[in-house]
Amino acid sequence: MPSTTVITVTTRYRCTACGNLTRFDVVETTSVRSFHHFTVGGDLTIEEPEVISKTIESVTCRWCGHGRSVEVITETE
Repeated sequence: MPSTTVITVTTRYRCTACGNLTRFDVVETTSVRSFHHFTVGGDLTIEEPEVISKTIESVTCRWCGHGRSVEVITETE
């Protein structure tokens, strides 16, 4: 059975061109260290994932296609 990972979001976006707050294409590069546990039968379980680095390459609005008009929303907004 595949496992599900729930990620706590700390960054939100807003498209100033169309007002979108909910749909974005995010391209990111992530390095993760994890423990790969193979059974004798060859089944894999990945445990203890640790994000070493994460870089956001681009964010594009899914509604209007703009990438230049997307801004990060701060918690105070």
